Amino acid sequence: MRCYTYGVWAQMLPLLTALLAVGVLGYAAVEGNQALMAAAAVLLAALTTSLRGLVRWLALLAYPLAFVAFLLLHPESLALEGLAAAALVIAALFLIIYREQLTLNDLRWQRRTVQVLHSGSQSLARAKTAEQVIEAGTQMIHSLHLAPNLAYLAYRGGSPQILAARGAFEPFLGQPIFPSHNDSRSVQADHWVVEEALVRLPREQRASFLAVPVNNRDTQHLGTIVLAHPSSSGFQPGNEGVLQSLTRLMGAQLGQFAVIEELQEAQDLSLKALGGTLEHRDDETGGHTGRVVDLSVRLGRALGFSESRITALRWGAYLHDLGKIAIPDAILHKPGALTPSERRVMESHPKIGYDLLQNLHFLPTETLDLVRYHHEKWNGQGYPAGLRGQEIPETARVFSIVDVYDALTSERPYKAAWSPQRALEEIQQQAGTHFDPQYTEVFVRMMHEESAVRLLEQ
Repeated sequence: MRCYTYGVWAQMLPLLTALLAVGVLGYAAVEGNQALMAAAAVLLAALTTSLRGLVRWLALLAYPLAFVAFLLLHPESLALEGLAAAALVIAALFLIIYREQLTLNDLRWQRRTVQVLHSGSQSLARAKTAEQVIEAGTQMIHSLHLAPNLAYLAYRGGSPQILAARGAFEPFLGQPIFPSHNDSRSVQADHWVVEEALVRLPREQRASFLAVPVNNRDTQHLGTIVLAHPSSSGFQPGNEGVLQSLTRLMGAQLGQFAVIEELQEAQDLSLKALGGTLEHRDDETGGHTGRVVDLSVRLGRALGFSESRITALRWGAYLHDLGKIAIPDAILHKPGALTPSERRVMESHPKIGYDLLQNLHFLPTETLDLVRYHHEKWNGQGYPAGLRGQEIPETARVFSIVDVYDALTSERPYKAAWSPQRALEEIQQQAGTHFDPQYTEVFVRMMHEESAVRLLEQ
């Protein structure tokens, strides 16, 4: 025997009452009792808010069916009670349709929010830089269509800027935000930054707004998302909560990149200091490291290298002569030509540098390749491995060009500095023998274009 608890009976009570009311409605229709029909209809209308699914619609249809039966059985007996009952049922029907539409809209909004959170989190995870995180986060929020105007505000170089924008904010993308008038407010106050960003919009585009901070996991403030709506009632009660969820995702990812950027900056400064220290031992090359770092980065960008590869190129340029730390001063500073045995010792410095660095696991392979192979030649006549053509790693091919160019254009105790034009001609002559022909062409074109720009500026 099945036993029902009090809770089960409580859940079944509306259904049982509705069935009883339907039975009474049918009986009243057959007997021609309009008052009883009206009472049953009122009861059914009240119960419809508690019923669900097919049962609710059957309860609503019971009265129209009973009313038709009543008209067929007692056409002469229609009274005000019957019309009132019909009106009540119709009103209940419209109320249910209205409520279901609201529920449907709410479900659509929730589904859309979940989809945006899912796709947005994937876009944020794929981002490789802080700028890509900001753009992905901005697009994620914009895709919810909370407002047509959207901006991400953050400090860069000591002043707040609009780093990402949609809608009416777009003309101000990348622009710093300065106060519209002088007063004593701190530029660190978020409300001040938000106000100054909003006043840039036409008045009709900012009847209402939402501003939500973007923080990392340690609640450190990273920026602010601002939404502006043309309508004074443009935002719904739940919009701010959804926006906070999205900005938490964005802030967590941005926080990770901030830590990585700080670490890379510390590493960069350490490697730069090490490269500068090594240069002091070799007085003949004063300023050489700084110049080849700058040239390498410029050539890497001209070749379309990614930022990660340019970082590897820069670090390799800092460290390219690290192995010379093991070369005796008598050989390193010898004013005349080196003997064959001394030449072999000098040519060991790329391998020594590589051996010293290979246990620094944060250094990318491209950096180690540059240190080890920057004296290789395109025709295979270089050292230490005699690599040829495409066998030579890309960063080493780039650096070999700028290293030789800087050596040619710098003064040494045994030679005067060559002019840039003469050095470029020599580099071109060595394309296909010493240097990668394609990289050489890009380098020479880059140097000529930069020279032309400098002439125009003068």
